[in-house]
Amino acid sequence: MSENRMPEEKHILRGLSKEEVEERFIEGFVNKTDISTEKSAKEIVKSNVFTYFNFIFLVITILLCVVGSFRNLTFLPIIIGNTLIGIIQELRAKKVLDKMSLLNAPHAIVIRDGEQKKILSEQLVKDDVILLAAGTQICADAVVLEGTIQVNESLLTGEADEIEKTPGSRLMSGSFVVSGECYARLEKVGKHSYISRLTAEAKAMGNEEQSEMIRSINQLVKWIGIVIIPIGIILFWQGYIVNGETFQKSIVSMVAAIIGMIPEGLYLLTTIALALGTMRLAKRHVLLHDMKSIEALARVDVLCVDKTGTITEAGMEVAKIVPAKDAENTFLQSLLRDYASAVPDNNATMEAIRDYLERKGKDKDRDSDTDTDNDSNKDKTAEVQTFMAARRKALEVMPFTSATKYSGVVFEDGKYLLGAPEFVMGNAFEEIADEIREYTKKGYRVLLLAKYPGSDIKGTLTEKPEPLGYVILSNPIRENAKKTFGYFKTQGVAVKVISGDNPETVSEVARCAGIEHAEKYVDAGTLDTDEKIYDAADRYTVFGRVTPKQKQKLVHALQDAGHTVAMTGDGVNDILAMKDADCSVAMASGSEAAAQAAQVVLLDSDFAHMPDVVSEGRQVVNNVQRSASLFLVKNIFSLLMAIFAVVSTITYPLEPAQISLISMFTIGAPGFLLALEPNRNRIEGRFLRKVLLKAFPAGLTDVLIVGSLVVCGEVFSIPASDVATASTMLLCVVGFMILIKISHPMNKFKYGILIFNIAGLLFCGICLNQLFAMSQMSKISILLMIVFAFAAESLFRYLTIGVEGIAKFISSRAHRGAPQK
Repeated sequence: MSENRMPEEKHILRGLSKEEVEERFIEGFVNKTDISTEKSAKEIVKSNVFTYFNFIFLVITILLCVVGSFRNLTFLPIIIGNTLIGIIQELRAKKVLDKMSLLNAPHAIVIRDGEQKKILSEQLVKDDVILLAAGTQICADAVVLEGTIQVNESLLTGEADEIEKTPGSRLMSGSFVVSGECYARLEKVGKHSYISRLTAEAKAMGNEEQSEMIRSINQLVKWIGIVIIPIGIILFWQGYIVNGETFQKSIVSMVAAIIGMIPEGLYLLTTIALALGTMRLAKRHVLLHDMKSIEALARVDVLCVDKTGTITEAGMEVAKIVPAKDAENTFLQSLLRDYASAVPDNNATMEAIRDYLERKGKDKDRDSDTDTDNDSNKDKTAEVQTFMAARRKALEVMPFTSATKYSGVVFEDGKYLLGAPEFVMGNAFEEIADEIREYTKKGYRVLLLAKYPGSDIKGTLTEKPEPLGYVILSNPIRENAKKTFGYFKTQGVAVKVISGDNPETVSEVARCAGIEHAEKYVDAGTLDTDEKIYDAADRYTVFGRVTPKQKQKLVHALQDAGHTVAMTGDGVNDILAMKDADCSVAMASGSEAAAQAAQVVLLDSDFAHMPDVVSEGRQVVNNVQRSASLFLVKNIFSLLMAIFAVVSTITYPLEPAQISLISMFTIGAPGFLLALEPNRNRIEGRFLRKVLLKAFPAGLTDVLIVGSLVVCGEVFSIPASDVATASTMLLCVVGFMILIKISHPMNKFKYGILIFNIAGLLFCGICLNQLFAMSQMSKISILLMIVFAFAAESLFRYLTIGVEGIAKFISSRAHRGAPQK
């Protein structure tokens, strides 16, 4: 459109005018897309109201109203509350995510009417001219107008190599600028851009549930949803047709069995536990892009961290500049000043060098102004004049890349390189190794400035460079680093330091930070095959000179070894590994791209919050796992009791109101209260397996004692209402047994929960007996209830021992058989 009517020079100097921007807004050429994985408020309400189980409960409610059994509608408040809380929590989560999206929304520097402005990327329009610099995400498809940049297209192509983009080169949205600076004109924006088409495709494919806990609960609910319909129909047919019960009694019994099989409170418990954990973390300046990611981090047993910004402070400073051999310090600093001015790199290293040189220049200037009377001050003045002399003119510039580990500038008086000494010197590195070792051993980072006698700095270095001097850089270790890494050591979480810096330097920094086995380090430059990377993953703690692709492979190697891996980072070069890790954590002070790619964002960039995140995750998963056992006892009992009723042709003995009473005081209330207790234990085992192992003995005990009580009721001609009341009390006794078991070790808080729920049960059973269908029992019923209560204690204890013994036997057999495979 405006490409033909606006010359390139005008684009660079002025960009679009206000009128031209408005014109493109009207025509729809805006960098905004409707593609979103987030649900609207209306969709949230619909998804929570119109569910499969809510439909089942609606049918049940209608049936109970038809037969006039209104007291058995006591389950409705739980269902309505479940739905309302689900809606409220999702709406609150949406509000938080919307704020977070606004906070992390990518920005762009645009040229309009000849002025630079920083705006949200979605406010850009086609033909806008933007300024791109290191660490910036390219927000729309564009073409380079002026300048040169190195671009990482790894998220789009899977290749980590930086690609040089010069005037006329195409830029794909979704890629990142690694180094350099350029002006670019947007060609395809919004839904027409490459990243938008990619996002649309990803949305169409859907995402697999990464949370094992949620995945297990979904699997459980799916199978329950399949079986309840045929079982319900069979129970009604048997009660009404086979046993000759009234229509009302058949409906009530069938509804009681179905309600008992549905874990209506488990979803609610999980959602609330995750939401509370998320809210507690938000108070500590930790934001979760996805609440479920808290579980992944809680299961982590290997934590991969970068040195800069994680172990050390994000800022970098020059400690000193040391000349090599006979090189002059003044000449070195003057050359370094011109070099820093010529290269377009805006990374932390180059910014630290520029700040240092600027301070030195001001100091020298101030010294020369204060006193010029004696010879020494005349010498100082001459030194200042040399330092402040006219800058060298750069004829050619090669920005820094993570592939070469150095940058280069060609001046009229020669070609110069600045970067990692090993990469600049190549095979001749040993000649200067002793000069820099004293600094690397102290944890400093060392850069070499060298003159290159060869003809081409962009190709392979064929000639031996001449060392001129060293830039000694330091990163202060974070104040709470030792305490933080000490916590992970006590929790059995291995720490791997993966950095692009010198491995010896990183090793020393890691040792000072208290990381265990920090002396085991390796230069990733020697890991030139996948086999070597996989072998090194377990053997070493510190990895230096690591490329972005190698970071990703190290994460894969650790995962293939059976570890749950978390990756922290703050830069573009961390994104590949963060994307594939089980959980990714970003520092907000880093690049916007890293913050958007991560599941967890530390807003104040303080790594000391990591123990809080892990602890919160463990509290949520451990408490939900423990409380889920209570919910499944009722489900296992109802399912097995329904099968027993079908096989033995008896009518299901309980009413819905009685199921609600049991659920309220032996499952729901204690389950939610226990979920509030701090629980920092390491998560072990599979969620569903552990929950079923704890719940099955109690569920089987319930079936055996209630089934026996029903049979005794038939033998002694005990009224069905007495049997139902006695069965309710027995189920509560077993419920409190498993509550005590899963609450070990007991404390005041847990004793309080137990007493509160026993008191609530007695109050409802005595004072609200009509509402919960609790009738007066005959003496024989009371006697049978007491006998079966004592029997239940022994039965539950021995079944628990038996089930745990079988589980251990199967587990040991599996472990013995594993190496033979």
